[in-house]
Amino acid sequence: MIRTDALDQLPVRTAVPALERALDDRGVAVLCAPPGTGKTTLVPLVLAGLAGGGPVRRVVVAEPRRIAARAAARRMAWLIGERAGGRVGFTVRGERVVGRDTVVEVVTTGVLLQRLQRDQELAGVDAVIIDECHERHLDADTVAAFLLDVREAIRPDLRLVAASATTDARGWARLLGGAPVVEAEGVSHPVEVLWAPPAAPVRPPHGMRVDPALLTHVAATVRRALAERDGDVLCFLPGVGEIGRVAGQLAGVAAEVLQVHGRAPAAVQDAVLAGSSGEGRRVVLATSVAESSLTVPGVRVVVDSGLAREPRTDHARGLSALTTVRASQAAGRQRAGRAGREAPGAVYRCWAQAEDGRLARFPSPEIKVADLAAFALQAACWGDPDASGLALLDPPPAGAMSAAREVLTAVGAVDAEGRVTGRGTRMSRLGLHPRLARALLDGAAGVGGRRAAEVVALLSEEPPREYGDDLAAALRAARRGGDGYAGRWRQEVRRLSSFVADAGGGSGPDDAAVGLVAALAFPERVARARGEGAFLMASGTGAELREGSGLRSAPWLAVAVADRPAHSASARVRLAAVIDEDTARAAAGHLRFAGEEVHWAGGDVVARRVERLGAVELSVRPLKQPAPGLVREALVEGLRREGLGLLRWTRETGQLRERLAFLHRELGEPWPDVSRGALLERTEQWLEPELSRARRRSDLARIDAGQALRRLLPWATGEAVRLDELAPERIEVPSGSRIRVEYGGAQPVLAVKLQELFGLRETPRVAGVPVLVHLLSPAGRPAAVTADLASFWQDGYRAVRAELRGRYPKHPWPEDPTTVEATRFTKRARR
Repeated sequence: MIRTDALDQLPVRTAVPALERALDDRGVAVLCAPPGTGKTTLVPLVLAGLAGGGPVRRVVVAEPRRIAARAAARRMAWLIGERAGGRVGFTVRGERVVGRDTVVEVVTTGVLLQRLQRDQELAGVDAVIIDECHERHLDADTVAAFLLDVREAIRPDLRLVAASATTDARGWARLLGGAPVVEAEGVSHPVEVLWAPPAAPVRPPHGMRVDPALLTHVAATVRRALAERDGDVLCFLPGVGEIGRVAGQLAGVAAEVLQVHGRAPAAVQDAVLAGSSGEGRRVVLATSVAESSLTVPGVRVVVDSGLAREPRTDHARGLSALTTVRASQAAGRQRAGRAGREAPGAVYRCWAQAEDGRLARFPSPEIKVADLAAFALQAACWGDPDASGLALLDPPPAGAMSAAREVLTAVGAVDAEGRVTGRGTRMSRLGLHPRLARALLDGAAGVGGRRAAEVVALLSEEPPREYGDDLAAALRAARRGGDGYAGRWRQEVRRLSSFVADAGGGSGPDDAAVGLVAALAFPERVARARGEGAFLMASGTGAELREGSGLRSAPWLAVAVADRPAHSASARVRLAAVIDEDTARAAAGHLRFAGEEVHWAGGDVVARRVERLGAVELSVRPLKQPAPGLVREALVEGLRREGLGLLRWTRETGQLRERLAFLHRELGEPWPDVSRGALLERTEQWLEPELSRARRRSDLARIDAGQALRRLLPWATGEAVRLDELAPERIEVPSGSRIRVEYGGAQPVLAVKLQELFGLRETPRVAGVPVLVHLLSPAGRPAAVTADLASFWQDGYRAVRAELRGRYPKHPWPEDPTTVEATRFTKRARR
């Protein structure tokens, strides 16, 4: 029996006619409706003809999370008086509840991606709704791009709706070819904002770490909210670990404490979404999943920690993980709105009001910050390896795509041109990250399909911290465990086992099997011990185990999970398996290098024969007769690192370089560029044959840089002979002295005693450029600076004469210096 009363109460019903008109006219639309208005439940039923009449159509609803997909399907089934699996069903990874009569199917975006790769036409599907597209999950962006391709190429009749909980819909409307935007008004009540920052400063989040002091403050704020307000309390926290710690600190409160996250048992999720039984108050501790994907009845108060989890990838270190970040302003609005769904409410924000304006406006699109290996494989399978032809709101960053292609090439998923291989196609259908797909396929041959599936299932969803940091021990804990994680792990093991044969290879010890599979998944993270719980990974990143870890004495590790604390050069190992060198070699064979290695290190040329896995050296022997070409490259590298001062420079050589730099700056070609970069690029033109004869640092010190520089003079054009004319080393002044010209600055400088320039009316020039004259006192101290000697004699000299002639009475100070003879002597010596 259809629950008409419940359907009529959903605010989105007023926008349904406009949505249907938009789809009839254009086939695409953007639907903006606040959480709780029914966009996830009423709209699919109407489009499918299950509510409000109309022809029956098959509708697929794509949700970003499994918990939301299950909840939406069950809610829609309840609205039409059925149970999930009838006319409304759902499919998530490892669970499919549909029947012959199903016309509305709720799936995760990951499941829909797999379906599109197998059946681009989506045969039998009339409409697709991409829900919560404002969250900018990578799978949702990819699904939208693929569906637009399908509409354009083979299914122009396929209806497509992008449903968003915010009104920031312009980008989606533009992406869908100018799709109409249909907005639904929500029923919202006023929400009072209370700023509740901690009394003392707390450390900002980094990696997965959250300051325990903040969690203590959040728990205290929940207690305060229970005391000050009526109704249930919804508290937002970044992850499962933080939810567990806050739940522990709420022991004894006069309310039922429930936990909602992707790992929560289905019974707990159902209990939360069903609402309060009326016998007492509830405190619901939730991750961001409750921002917009789920409706939690009975909530009047929200406590917001202000934190969220987003994926981040450190391409330089080969580390990918979720990281704790400050939640965006948009997320804050979504969270606060949960308190005003059914009645006036309040939100306690655990940060200062002054901080709010500095928060990011929206969460980072996942395509900009996440590991793109899985996305790149999907794009390659779609026939667009670089994703340049996909309609995406944000293009994938070039560096992240390059790193992704390297991973796919290494695991054999794509060829050298980036085209998907048969192996890559098989990997894409496993519903795993390409690294884990490689570990499952290749590990099955070595340890058996069942055990490979067990280890990969562990790597797919990180085990609880109480399982420890030893992956083999975690496997044993999962096998005997009765907790929610162990149940989900067994379900995933069954799913993965169906893809691989279990013939042979399964008789060895668990520890060796676990290590091999983990190393196959993360070959760049095979790590060799270097003492005191410290390791060096093949990627070149250091890794450290916590104090007390049972893995600290291992000679080799396969690191499965690691993060890098702020301001730390080394990664912190959170999950790893013990391996031996043979396993490391087998898993990371593509990183093996064996050969001569000649480079500049420690201030000199180092020549050796080396074998290594990435950055991990396996064996090293001195190389007595290295190839001359490699030695020369190492010497040039030394010059780049330590500078041209490794050569023999005299004062005259330095001045020659400055003169040439001046001529190049003022006259250009054919006078050579003698800057550091230019000289290092042209070593063959001025440092040969000496450089090719050199073998070590001491040989560089014997190369005469002055003689080498003169090879760059324009001898071929005949201009070289004009060097002393255009940029003379010295200039003869009226006194007869030959004064050195300094060319190191922006303008040539002539420093000369003032009396030696008597009678000189114009400033000397070099290459047509007036020199900057530093006029010195008889004691050689600066008295004046001028680039216009004539003006100085006329205006400045009088003041200098008045100041200095009493101090230096033995020297001539004529009233008109332009009419007397220059001298470098005193008046007496001159007579």
